[in-house]
Amino acid sequence: MAVLNWQKSSYSSESANCIYLAVAVGGTIKLRESDEPEVVITSRADGLRALLRGVKAGEFDHLAP
Repeated sequence: MAVLNWQKSSYSSESANCIYLAVAVGGTIKLRESDEPEVVITSRADGLRALLRGVKAGEFDHLAP
């Protein structure tokens, strides 16, 4: 299994709730959050692009507590 080079988002501060991203073999993109690093989301670039557009457009705001 290849070792992933996790990079922290430049928007994350030094506190908790940081988002990390890594590119795996084959170009898949992996995302994890610092509070639960064992939970990893895997996507292709087009899927991540659609997710980010949805977040920016507020499509998931109804899921927030």
